[in-house]
Amino acid sequence: MKTVTLALSFLFVSIVAMAQEKTGVDIIVTIDNITSNEGNILAGLHTAETFMKGPGIQNTQSKIEDGKVILTFTNVVPGDYAIMALHDVNENNRMDYQSNGMPKESYGMSGNDMTLGPPDFKSAMFTVGDENLEMSIRF
Repeated sequence: MKTVTLALSFLFVSIVAMAQEKTGVDIIVTIDNITSNEGNILAGLHTAETFMKGPGIQNTQSKIEDGKVILTFTNVVPGDYAIMALHDVNENNRMDYQSNGMPKESYGMSGNDMTLGPPDFKSAMFTVGDENLEMSIRF
């Protein structure tokens, strides 16, 4: 009887484990040129529809340690995406601007395009396939 109960327990555990199988890939983002440990890093994973229009389809934040953070977006399905990241020094969960419209806080995005003017999706875009991705974003 103990053997049957044990076998059924293992079967149940394996079924539960298979039901929780990942449906997408992970994107691991490293930002290592942060000028201070004050505040948080906020980051959003965006599609063309959400880019520069508010929250991403996944959002995350992290405390800064020694001028560096590592962020992970999980279960991302294949497609085209961009990541935007912000050093939210004063922890008000938004970007602050100077009176002339220039950002007060550091920011960066996938693709590391540093052109003047507002960023666009095409310059920050990358494609997710079926393998995990690692990338670095510069502020």
